[in-house]
Amino acid sequence: MKIANRKIGSASVFGLALGLILFSGVHASAGDSEKVAAKYEINIQDFSFQPMTLNVPVGATVTWTNKDEEPHTVFSSDDMFKSKALDTDEKFSFTFTKAGTYKYFCSVHPKMVATIVVGSSKNKSEPMKTDETEKTN
Repeated sequence: MKIANRKIGSASVFGLALGLILFSGVHASAGDSEKVAAKYEINIQDFSFQPMTLNVPVGATVTWTNKDEEPHTVFSSDDMFKSKALDTDEKFSFTFTKAGTYKYFCSVHPKMVATIVVGSSKNKSEPMKTDETEKTN
């Protein structure tokens, strides 16, 4: 009987410890984890990165997919990430662990440029002002 009680006691202690960990304030809020878990995708199509600017939270993984018939690469200007030459439908992913603005380009076609903006998931992007919006304000 003592052995059975120890097994039950150990299971109870484990369950209690797990419950305390899950419900403590240590973990990220559900909203934050959903934003990081969201899919952030960029298509390489018509010799451009689409979208050209992508805002993501810290911890997000971005996946690029080559939809062109020509090979393309994804190279950051600061050498933070580099892909191999991607053939049609091949993918490359990178996880952004630090806030900042990351400019990148295709080394095969250097005029193909784009930007990833990594910041707090609590910050919202503001629409870009154009000459027309400035004149009306």
